[in-house]
Amino acid sequence: MSKSKESKATQVLWLADAEEHDYPAAESYLRILHPDAAAAAIVKQLRAAPVTQFKAKDIFRASQLSLLGVSNSHVQKDSGKIHDGVPLSPLLLLRDDAHGRVVIADGYHRLCAVYALDEDALIRCKIV
Repeated sequence: MSKSKESKATQVLWLADAEEHDYPAAESYLRILHPDAAAAAIVKQLRAAPVTQFKAKDIFRASQLSLLGVSNSHVQKDSGKIHDGVPLSPLLLLRDDAHGRVVIADGYHRLCAVYALDEDALIRCKIV
């Protein structure tokens, strides 16, 4: 099956909100970039933020990150969830105005898995 036919046949399902364990994961990552109190404040904002959506390709462009290959074990795991119809947790994103990019605080592997399926797919996320 071609990539375009496969992406139309496989629908990405999303949870209504981020999973609880995503917030401590995001805070752990953000503590590398920000002091502890600032990272905690950002996560508090993320918890309260509404869920929105952006195209996978636009999040990648804004993040300035490289795409992980489908051979990455975490990407494979998330790809399997997509194909099995298991809903994914929305990404947690932070706008980095000082550098003109978006920081993926949690969900990088999910983004890579969805992008590999369809770069135009809408990704559910929370952004502050």
